[in-house]
Amino acid sequence: MKPSIFDVANKSGLSVVTVSRVLNGSGNVRERNRLRVLAAMKELDYRPNAAAQSLAKGKTGVIGLLISTLQDSVFDAIVKEVHDELAEHGYFLALSVSPSDREPGSSFLMEKDRVDGIIVLSPTWEDTLVPELQQKEIPYVIIDNQNPAYDKSAIEVGHYSGGYAAGQHLVELGHTSIAHLSGPAAYKSTIDRMNGFLKALADSGLDPLFIEEGPYSMETGYNAAKRWINEDRLPEAVFCGDDYIAVGVLNALQEAGLSVPRHLSLVGYDDQNLATLFRPMLTTVAQPVLPIARSAVKALLAQLEGKPSPEPVVLQPELIVRQSTALSQSFSKESPL
Repeated sequence: MKPSIFDVANKSGLSVVTVSRVLNGSGNVRERNRLRVLAAMKELDYRPNAAAQSLAKGKTGVIGLLISTLQDSVFDAIVKEVHDELAEHGYFLALSVSPSDREPGSSFLMEKDRVDGIIVLSPTWEDTLVPELQQKEIPYVIIDNQNPAYDKSAIEVGHYSGGYAAGQHLVELGHTSIAHLSGPAAYKSTIDRMNGFLKALADSGLDPLFIEEGPYSMETGYNAAKRWINEDRLPEAVFCGDDYIAVGVLNALQEAGLSVPRHLSLVGYDDQNLATLFRPMLTTVAQPVLPIARSAVKALLAQLEGKPSPEPVVLQPELIVRQSTALSQSFSKESPL
């Protein structure tokens, strides 16, 4: 049978109240008594209950993370890194999946007595969520916020520079007929990626061949590319709002007997796991997963410890050049059939 706090009290010859004060780090304990308690704990191999300690301090020891989907390898990687970072600081991570069409308040985690703080990953319902967190006095950090009004509470990624890098890469390859398949305009990151791409083209005196918007899905890329092929208006290059859209484009071209990058240079965004599973491997813009997670945890812990919040930083993505882009000189619209 595991020793209890009463066993420690008996062994040390002190009261349960004194033992409890030592366990909770209270300064109102004589040093000789503290040493007697610690010696008794060591002799009995007594290990205090972490949950009980947290409750005694008015803390849960739990950080919540709200996320809209688990079917995204970038989100998965961020969740894992957040978990590992929190574990190093003695916190547990509780995960809640709340699709964008569900009220955030329906989450079990949205109560102060259940979590010490909340990290929110890429929400579309900030205008409902943030006032509720503030009203309940729950510390929070947002990763990839949509509303600029919440920038001070957010961990931002430089999606504008990511879009610029993608457009600049295609221009430097000599392409002049370049299209963009964007994600939903409801996301601030979607608009930033598109604006960065447009600026890269404008800096070279180019306009996009066309821009089309759709969900972040393979179907978006597949349906668009199939239509372009049927209408004989396939561009030389396409920058896609994410890797799923890009893979959809790739599938449509291969189905039509065309190849990437011979008939079209293709750039995705996010560097999902699937970016290296297809052939050719996808040129894409990688999100800085580890810095995102570490920055979010650091900012939230600063709030919990009453320290000044770290200065907001914009984390920069990185262009990863693989096999799906090529110089325009090797480009050919002629079908191999």
